[in-house]
Amino acid sequence: MSAAEAGGVFRRARGRTLDAFPSEKEREWKGPFYFIQGADPQFGLMKAWSTGNCDSGGDEWGQEIRLTEQAVQAVNKLKPRPRFFVLCGDLIHAMPGTPWRKEQTADLQRVLARLDSDIPLVLVSGNHDLGNAPTPETVAEFQRTWGDDYFSFWVGGVLCLVLNSQFWYDASRCPALKQAQDQWLDQQLSVAGRRECQHAIVFQHIPLFLQSIDEDDDYFNLTKSVRREVADKLIRAGVTAVFSGHYHRNAGGTYQNLDMVVSSAIGCQLGQDTHGLRVVVVTAEKIVHRYYSLDELSEKGIEDDLMGLMKEK
Repeated sequence: MSAAEAGGVFRRARGRTLDAFPSEKEREWKGPFYFIQGADPQFGLMKAWSTGNCDSGGDEWGQEIRLTEQAVQAVNKLKPRPRFFVLCGDLIHAMPGTPWRKEQTADLQRVLARLDSDIPLVLVSGNHDLGNAPTPETVAEFQRTWGDDYFSFWVGGVLCLVLNSQFWYDASRCPALKQAQDQWLDQQLSVAGRRECQHAIVFQHIPLFLQSIDEDDDYFNLTKSVRREVADKLIRAGVTAVFSGHYHRNAGGTYQNLDMVVSSAIGCQLGQDTHGLRVVVVTAEKIVHRYYSLDELSEKGIEDDLMGLMKEK
């Protein structure tokens, strides 16, 4: 099943925006709402990790199919419906040009196509989707399969920016593409900087940092010089939260007034967290979020205190 054949759930970002949200209708704040954030379904990693062969392993992904099916079912059951469901990268495990990439993609599209068509799906590119050092060819492949690798959209008076964090990790093979995103981001942040939105939030795959802006460089974060430059730019524009995945564990911290939120995976866990999703409630004054296991969200839904926040005006 191609993305186009999968139906309305794959309203792919084109022209650096997502047409699921008409901007002229969504620029105005109309009250609290919530969305669901997930990360790293990464079909194939659980087998690869268990065998210790993460570079070329991953020939089975039945566990990830079941977990992602459970995630979709849990989101579909929620009432009221979330405004959208965002997946923060590493949709599949097979890197560009490696075995099982086509099969993993087809199976993930089949599962995601079961998402309620009234819940827009927002897809973020990760390192396994583009390669650790993306090229114009791998970016183009992602765009054909899933949609734009970076874009913005408005929802309920909130400006949402979806970024390609691989350009900040290693753009050595595609410097012009990185430059284009940087220029586009500056234009987008100028809107946020004029305070024309209730909130501005960012979605990307690689966290700026895991706990502290001054932590050591690691595979799971951006380098110190890059993270501080990006964070300062976002803060000057009034961005208050960055949501990411990549770490396969829950983490996060604050830098000035920027909340760095790192969500664990739908798929393979590398720590002690459960397979899960994050519920994010957006009110006029703040953004509140909580991570749920898939079982919790499936069986109990969202807790009353979070639901209560959406009744505030």
